[in-house]
Parts: sequence; structure tokens; C-alpha cells
Amino acid sequence: MAMDALRVWRASSQLMTFASRATIARPRPRFNFNLHTSYYCVSASATATSDSRRRTSSSPKTSDRESVRAIRLKKVEELRQKGYEPYAYTWDRSHTARQIQQGYGYLENGEVFTGVAVSLAGRVVARRAFGKLVFLTLRDDSGTIQLYCEKECLSEDQFAKLKSFVDIGDILGASGSIKKTEKGELSVYVKNFEILTKSLLPLPDKFHGLTDIDKRYRQRYVDMIANPEVADVFRIRAKIVSEIRKAVESFGFIEVETPVLQGAAGGAEARPFVTYHNSLGRDLYLRIATELHLKRMLVGGLEKVYEIGRIFRNEGISTRHNPEFTSIEMYEAYSDYESMMYLAEEIVTRCAMSIHGKLQVDYQGTEISLMRPWRRETMHSLVKDATGVDFHEFGNNVEAAKEAAIGIFKARSEGKDNSSSLVEACSSVGHVLNEVFEAVVEPTLIQPTFVLDYPIEVSPLAKPHRRYAGLTERFELFICGREIGNAFSELTDPIDQRSRFEDQIKQHNAKRAALASKSKSSEESEKAKNSDDDDDDDDYSYEVTLDEDFLTSLEYGMPPASGMGLGIDRLVMLLTNSASIRDVIAFPVLKVQQ
Repeated sequence: MAMDALRVWRASSQLMTFASRATIARPRPRFNFNLHTSYYCVSASATATSDSRRRTSSSPKTSDRESVRAIRLKKVEELRQKGYEPYAYTWDRSHTARQIQQGYGYLENGEVFTGVAVSLAGRVVARRAFGKLVFLTLRDDSGTIQLYCEKECLSEDQFAKLKSFVDIGDILGASGSIKKTEKGELSVYVKNFEILTKSLLPLPDKFHGLTDIDKRYRQRYVDMIANPEVADVFRIRAKIVSEIRKAVESFGFIEVETPVLQGAAGGAEARPFVTYHNSLGRDLYLRIATELHLKRMLVGGLEKVYEIGRIFRNEGISTRHNPEFTSIEMYEAYSDYESMMYLAEEIVTRCAMSIHGKLQVDYQGTEISLMRPWRRETMHSLVKDATGVDFHEFGNNVEAAKEAAIGIFKARSEGKDNSSSLVEACSSVGHVLNEVFEAVVEPTLIQPTFVLDYPIEVSPLAKPHRRYAGLTERFELFICGREIGNAFSELTDPIDQRSRFEDQIKQHNAKRAALASKSKSSEESEKAKNSDDDDDDDDYSYEVTLDEDFLTSLEYGMPPASGMGLGIDRLVMLLTNSASIRDVIAFPVLKVQQ
């Protein structure tokens, strides 16, 4: 009988050519995240069996989502009437798809191996039926395997259930022996199966996939089914986070947890999310950094601490920014920012070796070399090299610095951006220098670069530079034109810290007042409302307050220390060749659907 079934199959080869091609995944680069890629999933019209079509003769095509759902709901009802539960409690698995592929690939074409009974489970992503023979492609977390379902090897009731009730998208458990078909496809020769979860909605079309970018992010679960390589990003992300933990703990750091809800939002200059605590009758803020509480731990006597956690900033959304993101911050007593440069190199290179096995990484067509040591340049020297202007020469003459900066922007952009207006609002030469750096130099820092010695005006938590007045011992790490890390020799003088916080608040309030005095045109407001890449980092309408408790902790004495924050999302983007931060966050924040 097995040979009879085989002859039927061969006689139907002309008809099944297209279907068989649809079942075989073409090899693809591991990190080719093409929005139009989809594996194995077929069109909704193929999800209704001939039995379903007979029951819905008025609608032979079931591509309509609601029609498919209605048919499958009826199947759920019929299964229960027959005594089958379409939503199982458990299934005992002995093998994964990968284990079967790796363990029995040596079989000859046409060979059946009955020396082992295998049991596996997964989602049906392809289905082909030829009379007494049904082929299913099953996918689990490890990969795919074909199920070879022959009528003779199943009970009459089971084969009828297979043909009438199993659809693409269903989650099945199956058991049997191992067979390699005459075509060389390693398969599970099914003796028994159960529907573990009956899918009600059709999967995306095999040949078009889930191509709506917005829908991919809103329904990430469908994105992961339709584009299996998407799940690889999150597996790699988990591996990177694990490698970061291993790296910092190998240096003696311990992981601690600090509050997400805080009485004052500190540690960075960013607009916070505000919530209200009913029992306490007070506003609380979602943290914009973990810095100030981790420093409190240093005051308390812990000398090497770190935290990996979510940070929340009520600011713009873009390909590089999400309102909630993941960072690691670490603080080490009795060290300075030189120590953090070494640690940054160590963390990133360990992650690269863990994922790629090498220190050359391709990112969006550009080869990035992570070979150590990385380039180190001061902010002043980079700006001078890029513009020919030495901002040291301006001393405290902010107006002269503004004039020079505006000239630079006009020469480069012909006045088409808002950089000049940002410069006009600057209150010091340090602020002007920083604006020029961010606009002109930052996008050019493709290979790993430590930018050193920032102006004191833009670094309120960093220690004054021990050799150069007006600067701080601070660096930022840039790769691919993006900030990956930020580190200081930490400020420990409580009087200096209070003064800097107060200056920061004055500057913020001045910008806030200036913005309040200007009414935005309706055209600008409409443009901002409709923007798809809203990266508005210049909103100063929120209040900034002193964290008195942090200042009190410094007065008890914090040891000399260095600290660093690394953006995990951007590191994952680099190591997975992902163009947008939304590709590496499973469920990114999106605008409300209209």
C-alpha cells in the first residue's frame, strides 16, 4: 500500500510542482531582514480544505479574514462535538525539529528508520494533500521538519480529521518514526497526531508575507510567524544581554535594582513621564536614568554595581529613539573614566565575538572594525578638524562663538535646518561647541571612537578635568554615527554638584520661558502632528527640580568613582545589522491607529 501511495504521488507530480517549491525555503543570509520575506506561510485561500469549501459553497475563496475565522470556529465546534479538545493542556516531546534533522540526516532516500519513536510539536506552516497522502511542514523554535502522513499508518478517524480539520497555522503534536522520502526530504512518518491549538485567523500570504511595516511592529507575533528571521534578532538580543552580564560580573560588579517610580527625575536632561500615586497623593516620575540611585549605592559601601533596566523618556520617536529603551549603567569606586573606556571595549568586543566570532561587523553595507584599541579624540580637536574653527580661542566670548557656528551651518546647509536657531539659544561657548559637534561631527564617526573631554556646561554630573579648565573628564562612545555609551569620572563634591544642578535648572527655565514666548505657527504644528519620524528633543516645557536626597547622600561622602551607561538597543542594532531601533524592540511604542 505504501508503494501505491507513492505511485499516486508520482503521477501527481505535475500538479504538485508549484506546491513543492512553496514548501522548500530558499537559503537566505542570516541577518537579511527583508520586509518582503516570508517563510512557508501560504495564502488564506489554501487554509480551507475541500470539506470546508463544501460547507461554504457561497464563498469558495476564503481569503477574507472573517470568512476564514467563521469556518475555523465551526471546526472548533465540530471537533468538540466529536469529543476532541482543540486547545490541549500539554504534549510530551522527545525531539525538536533540529534534533531530528541533525540526528537522522544520514538516512538514504526512501529509507524508513523504525529504531526510534519520536514525538514533537509545532506550528503547521505548509500543507499539501494528495489523496491518501498528506504532507505538512511543522515549525518549532529550532527549525522545520516535514510530517509524512499516510492514510495506511493512521486510523480512519485520524486521517479524516487530518484532511478536514487541520489548517495552516494550527499547532500540532505528532509522533512516529523517521523517514527520508524518495525526494530526499527528512520526515517524521506520522503514526499519531493531535491538534494542540486550533488557529482561527489565517497567516499572511506565502508570496507576499507581512509587508506592512506598521503592522509588523503592532502585531509582532504575526511578524515572527511570517518572517522567522525576526525571532533570530530577539534570540541574539538575549545572548547579548547575557554576554554583557558575564562581562561586567567577571570584573567583580554586582547587579542591583533601583526604583522605576521616582520622586524626582534625575541623572539626565530629558522630559519624564509623570504619573500620580493615589495613596500617597503625589506625582511620581518614571525614571529617565538609573544613575543617581546607583551612586547612592556607592555611598552606602558597594564599590562595583550595575543595573540593566528600562529607561523612560517622554520625547520623540525615530529610527534611533523609542520612549522606553534598555541600558546598562555601571559604577566603580576608586577608578576614573579611563577605566570605563577599557570596560566599554571589553563589553562590545565580547558581544561581537559571541555573536559573529570575529571583530569585523557589516552594518548596512559598511564594514565596522571593532579591533582594539579604538580611536580617542577630544571634542575640540574633532570640531576643529571638521570646521577649521578652534573654539578654545573664543574663551568666554559666547557671541563670537555663536557667530562662528552660524557661519559653519550656513556654509554647510545653506540655512535649511534649524541648527542656527538652536545656537542662538545657547548660553555658553560650551553649549555652542556641543551643538556644532552634534550637527557636523557626530554623523561622521562611523568607526568606534571615544570622544573625550566635554565642556563643563553640558556635563553636570562629571568631574572637572584635572588638567584643562572648563572641561570635564567625560567621554561618549560613537559607532556608525550613533552614541553607544556615555561615561564620566564622577563628580563627588556635593557643593559643586548642587551649584551645577542649580545652573542646569536656570538654563532649562530660560529655554522654557523663551519657548513659551513664541507661538508656533499652525503649519508647524500640523507638520509635527503628522510627522512619521518625530524626534523632538528640544521641548523644554517640563519642570526640572533638585534631587535633594541625592545631594544629601553626597554630603555623607561618595568615594572617587567612574560610571558608564551603554545603550543595549543600539548595540543590538549594530550586531544584528538592524536599520531601526523598532526592529530590535519586540513591542515598540507606536502612534495610535486612526
